[in-house]
Amino acid sequence: MERTHHARGLGALIIDIVAVAAATLMGCSSDSAPAQAVPVETPNDVSAAEAGAPPVAVAAPDAAAQDAAPTPMPYRPKMSDLIGSNGWPYTDSAMTAWQMMGLGWGRNEVGPGQPMSASDPMDVTKTTGGADLGSIIVKNNVSGVRTLILLAYTAPWNGLVPGDSHSAPADVTPWKNYVEAVVTRYSAAPYNVKYFQIWNEAAGSLSGGSPQATFWHGPGPSNLPYANAMVDYVDRVHIPAAKIIRSHNAYVVYGGWPDQGGLDTYSTWLEYMSAVHGARMLDWVDYLDLHYLGVNEEDTLHTRYMSSGKIRGIWQTEIGDGYMVNQNYLPQYYFDNAIWALGHGWDDRDKYVSMIYHWEGTEPFRLTARDGTFNPSGRSLVTLRATLPGFLAPFDHAITASAGLTAKALYSDDKIVFLVVGKPGAHSITVGDVAAPASNHWKVDYIDGVEGTPVPGASPFSSWQGKALAVQFDVPGPKNDVQGNPRDYLGYVVVTPLP
Repeated sequence: MERTHHARGLGALIIDIVAVAAATLMGCSSDSAPAQAVPVETPNDVSAAEAGAPPVAVAAPDAAAQDAAPTPMPYRPKMSDLIGSNGWPYTDSAMTAWQMMGLGWGRNEVGPGQPMSASDPMDVTKTTGGADLGSIIVKNNVSGVRTLILLAYTAPWNGLVPGDSHSAPADVTPWKNYVEAVVTRYSAAPYNVKYFQIWNEAAGSLSGGSPQATFWHGPGPSNLPYANAMVDYVDRVHIPAAKIIRSHNAYVVYGGWPDQGGLDTYSTWLEYMSAVHGARMLDWVDYLDLHYLGVNEEDTLHTRYMSSGKIRGIWQTEIGDGYMVNQNYLPQYYFDNAIWALGHGWDDRDKYVSMIYHWEGTEPFRLTARDGTFNPSGRSLVTLRATLPGFLAPFDHAITASAGLTAKALYSDDKIVFLVVGKPGAHSITVGDVAAPASNHWKVDYIDGVEGTPVPGASPFSSWQGKALAVQFDVPGPKNDVQGNPRDYLGYVVVTPLP
């Protein structure tokens, strides 16, 4: 039995990390040298360049070489492997913030292609915001951030709806030329991008929302359904682009199914058979993608498509946004997603990824403000990354929580990390059939899920009788979200073995 006094435990470490980050972010201009507050994390000892290299055909070694070759280490997942954001970190201070929050993926568009006519020179060197894309990707690779390039949209002069870049291409050839230029350039060295996403939320009335989706417009008034939405997308946009992507040994990421669409309709969309190409869209997708949905929806897609090997992975390239007014949203989503992924064959770093929309801005729920200051949602990711920095493993033991408290757990290396959300007052967690550390010494920390600091006055106390672990602690009152609404208190109880 041991009581923890929090002298310089996990909570203090997280305080130090946040303090260094704040000083670095506020004091580092875009022209300064890269900050060193947090070491770049390259999972599983894979170099950043290797992590971004495209799939290539490799000749099989002979039998003698196979006998001599070491057995490759199995993939060991980390929490930061799941996490990404829309946009990219353009400056050194922004990259430091990304590393602090564990953002390992970025997503954005490339353009402008041929903006005025088919006689324009093809320009795919920039983001649609005008930043130099090549230098961004090289910096991402060096810093351990992986890149998803969004292929979008139609040149306005080639729109099926004249002048509308969010409509299908009238002539498919310019669209294919744009895709070919992007994928040829960025799938090769020094960029080595492996993942290309086709369009964004191309859906009509099938999505269950508006008659015409925001990013997929058909002819006629916007209040009338786009009757040919599926046919035009699959025939004119998706399969032509997917063929080019795969021809460069890269992977096809679906453009994102919006949250209001329903998964039955999504399946109808995926399994539509193109008369032009003689194939389903599903036949030309490597990674399915959802927007603003939950782990349950991922499970449905896994059962239908992944367990049979039809796809390589399930992503969400947009989560969060307005949901992040609740500071508990991101920690709960990613903790749940990690538990689910560990139970669903998480044997590859790129198998399950979720990207936040958008990482910085003027709204108080974004991860950071425009001056680099962490908002509560951003601080919650700093704390998540610092609390679970190690290799993850499932915690396959029954957890009993007191009334008014929910608790779930993961292993991070040899630590047991409980995510607990509860009402104020005295609470407890008990776990049976879990062995105590061999040394019979451990410590317990109870830390704030946003700030990463020890919870004041919580008095955490633990005991281990045989194989029964019990932890008691006092939960504070609710914390207000950025809109002033009270939210149940979220924290982490961390049990760390000691020598």
